[in-house]
Amino acid sequence: MRSDRQTISADTPNQRTIDPASVGVKHPLRFDRHELAGAFGDLGTDLPLIVGMIVASGLDAASVLVMFGAMQILTGVVYRMPMPVQPLKAVAVLVITQKLAPNIIYGASLAIGVVMLVLALTGLLQWLARVVPKCVVRGIQFGLGVQLVSMALKDYVRADGGWGYALAGGAFVLALVLTDNRRLPAALAVIGLGLAYALVFHADNFSGGATFGFRLPQPHVPTWADVWTGFLVLALPQIPLSLGNSILATKQVALDFFPERPLTVRRIGLTYSFMNLLNPFLSGIPVCHGSGGMAGHYAFGGRTGGSVVIYGSCFALAGLFLSGGFERLSHLFPLPILGVLLMFEGWTLLTLLRDTAGAKSEFMIAVLVGLMAYGLPYGYVAGLLIGTGLYYLTRGGTLKLGHE
Repeated sequence: MRSDRQTISADTPNQRTIDPASVGVKHPLRFDRHELAGAFGDLGTDLPLIVGMIVASGLDAASVLVMFGAMQILTGVVYRMPMPVQPLKAVAVLVITQKLAPNIIYGASLAIGVVMLVLALTGLLQWLARVVPKCVVRGIQFGLGVQLVSMALKDYVRADGGWGYALAGGAFVLALVLTDNRRLPAALAVIGLGLAYALVFHADNFSGGATFGFRLPQPHVPTWADVWTGFLVLALPQIPLSLGNSILATKQVALDFFPERPLTVRRIGLTYSFMNLLNPFLSGIPVCHGSGGMAGHYAFGGRTGGSVVIYGSCFALAGLFLSGGFERLSHLFPLPILGVLLMFEGWTLLTLLRDTAGAKSEFMIAVLVGLMAYGLPYGYVAGLLIGTGLYYLTRGGTLKLGHE
């Protein structure tokens, strides 16, 4: 049985045999049931943030959904692996809690795109990839995994009370039972269970839930004032997180899962930059790549860019034809199901920590970085700096280049 057809517990990173002939080969996109299942591996992270930003700031739903979907399709085609697009998490949290105006969000996207473009073109990203040790990157992934599992348990699984716990428990068992099942991928069964639950308990709310109509993204031209305000309010808190998770950790996860398809941080930084330079002019939200998103797609069966293309197509079609009722329809899907998807995404990241277990000092640094990333304000940048410093201190100050 081919290992790249398995789900959830598939291929153990660092134990896969690399066929030299496959290195550098342009891999085809697949659109089978496994790619379809993997397509929804990141839904638990993306959907609440997107809906929250639309509601909090009064963003144009059609523009947000179409552009978010278009960026997914673009990265799926360009990378030909499950390289997803996610809303920028620090930006999303600030937008939702402070209800910032749309023009500031668009300005921040442009500012973030320019900063990342400069970092990529000047070689600073490549320098960071050489200097930051692998154990620190593992710590960042560990911290993100703890965040995702914690969010799933606190905010999602218990959302519907007793019935929600029962639904989450049933979905979790179903996912475990269907691990490695080639006929019925686990994610499809879990999503199907969620839809059945919504139809049984919220059937009356589906009537009138969708507002059909064709909508295109709305053009917008950010002002210099918006770019500057967005840089100060949103870009500065976001950039350290992006460097750790969206660039360094994503490169490492891609290397873990697809060692035969080498990526550079420069390429990841350039596509990250391009998306944020384009989105504000069509009223899209700031986005990034992410190690958690790739882990989520991979955990449920995604092995090519097909899973990301399918995922993006769902958002794009919803924006083009269903944007008027998207917010209402999204609230009908049970949060406990999203929580189960989120738990598997987080668990996939947590398991990557095991390759530091052979070196006690590196394992301790990775755990420390993860705890800082999880528990401290600006924990990702603190973990990145302190963890890297500790790594070189334990080696007598010798600069030993990292993992690129």
